[in-house]
Amino acid sequence: MLLPRLRLKGVLGRGAMFGVLANLVPLIGMFVVTEHDDRETFLAVVSGLGLIAGGSLLLIGLFFWSACGSDVRRWRDLRTVTGQTEGVTIMAPACVRAGVVGLLLFPGPYGLYHLVDGAAFGSWLYGS
Repeated sequence: MLLPRLRLKGVLGRGAMFGVLANLVPLIGMFVVTEHDDRETFLAVVSGLGLIAGGSLLLIGLFFWSACGSDVRRWRDLRTVTGQTEGVTIMAPACVRAGVVGLLLFPGPYGLYHLVDGAAFGSWLYGS
């Protein structure tokens, strides 16, 4: 049974919610990486990958979405795909959602990077 088609606003909203919650992962990971230079590198890499991968996936997903027209499907509708080119109808919302998650993952680690960089030696934020 096909559910009502996905709307771009709903996919962006859910991606934004996941992106905000995804900022908890580098926050927790920052405390796992205890060395100061390693902590800065970790935060810089996570924020950079979030920006690059998120922007790329969002652009690809929006292109796929525009190519699909009004026939955008959920992953659970995968069994309804009949042709070779209909897989794009499933990948469009997945790429858009992952892109928004990546773009919203960028500012959290980027801000934490600058906090760690400016932290006083010996503080809990500086690391060991």
